Amino acid sequence: PQDPRVLDSMLPYLTAYYGNPHSRTHAYGWESEAAMEKARRQVADLIGADSREIIFTSGATESNNMAIKGVARFYKSRKKHIITTQTEHKCVLDSCRSLETEGFRVTYLPVKKNGLIDLKELEAAFQADTSLVSVMTVNNEIGVKQPIHDIGEICRAHKVFFHTDAAQAIGKIPMDVNNMKIDLMSISGHKIYGPKGVGALYVRRRPRVRLEPLQSGGGQERGLRSGTVPTPLAVGLGAACDVAQQEMEYDHKRISQLAERLVTKIMSEVPDVVMNGDREHRYPGCINLSFAYVEGESLLMALKDVALSSGSACTSASLEPSYVLRAIGTDEDLAHSSIRFGIGRFTTEEEVDYTVQKCIQHVKRLREMSPLWEMVQDGIDLKSIKWTQH
Repeated sequence: PQDPRVLDSMLPYLTAYYGNPHSRTHAYGWESEAAMEKARRQVADLIGADSREIIFTSGATESNNMAIKGVARFYKSRKKHIITTQTEHKCVLDSCRSLETEGFRVTYLPVKKNGLIDLKELEAAFQADTSLVSVMTVNNEIGVKQPIHDIGEICRAHKVFFHTDAAQAIGKIPMDVNNMKIDLMSISGHKIYGPKGVGALYVRRRPRVRLEPLQSGGGQERGLRSGTVPTPLAVGLGAACDVAQQEMEYDHKRISQLAERLVTKIMSEVPDVVMNGDREHRYPGCINLSFAYVEGESLLMALKDVALSSGSACTSASLEPSYVLRAIGTDEDLAHSSIRFGIGRFTTEEEVDYTVQKCIQHVKRLREMSPLWEMVQDGIDLKSIKWTQH
C-alpha cells in the first residue's frame, strides 16, 4: 500500500499546485519545477547519487528498457555484446531478446542452486566488444541478493558499464552507487510504498554513460526521456525515498522477525517444505517456499483472501512453472508447488499468523487428497516410478 506520508506530500500537487514543471514563464511552473527537483534530490540521496543523475520514468520496466536498449544502441558501432543472467525480471530478458533481433549477442549467465551467479563465470563471459552487464540486486521471486559490489568491481576493471535492476532492493537494503560501482540503476515507486506508475533511472555522469533515448519529443529529462514529468507522482516517489531512508533499519529488523516467524511456524508444522534461494544472501521480505506434493495453484485458490503468487505478479496468469525456479534447478513438480510470500512495512503479526495457520491447514488437506503423498507415506520413491502415457 501507499504510505500515508507519501499521499500527504502528493495532495497539494494534485489540487492547488497544478503548473507544468517545464513551463519557464510563470510562477505556477516554477512551483512545480521546484517540487520536482526536490524529489529528484530525495531519490538521489537514497542511493548516494547526484540529483542530476536521476531521470524520472513510469517505473522499473521503462527504466530497464531505457538502460539496456539505450546503452546497447548508443555504442553499437563498436560494441555488440551484452551479459545478463537467466533469472532477471522479464522486462530485462525481453529487452535482451529484442536486441538479439537487431544483431546484438547476449550471454545469459546461469545461476547456482542458491540463485547466485558464479563470479568466475561472469569474468569468463566478457568479450572485447561487451558494452553492458545487467544483474538485478534482489530477485523478485526468490529474494536472493547478488554480490553487487563484486560485480561492480569486475565491470569497472573491464571498462564495461554495469546496470542493476534495483526495484526490489531500493529503500530496503542500503545501496550506494559509487561504493558499488553501479553505472545505471532502475527504481520503482510502488515497491517502496510510493505511487504506482512512477520510477527512476540513475545514469552515471562520471565516467559518463551515454544512452540513445527510447522516446523522442520535447527533450525533457536531459533529452533522455521526453514527456511532461507528472509532478504529483515524482513528488510521491521522492517522499517514498525520504521515508524509506528514515525507516530502512527499523523496517528491515521488523520484516526479518516476521519472515522468521512465518518460515519457522510453517516448517515446524509441515514436513517436506523447501525454501528456494540462498538462506544468507537474501532480502527477508521475499520468501519462496515449495510445498512438495501440493499443486501451487490449488493452494493459491484455497488461500484467496491472502495476496500470494506462484511467480512474479507479471507472469501470474501463466501456468508455466517459474523460469527463475527452473534456473536454480528446482524439479518441475516442486516448481509447480511453490508460493511466494511478501512481507512489508505494514504487514502485522496477526496477518502472518493467519496466513501460517491457513497455509498449514490447506497443505495438509490437499496432501490428504493427493495419491502422490500417499505413495510417499508408503515409502515409494516417486523418482523410480515409470509413468505410462495413455
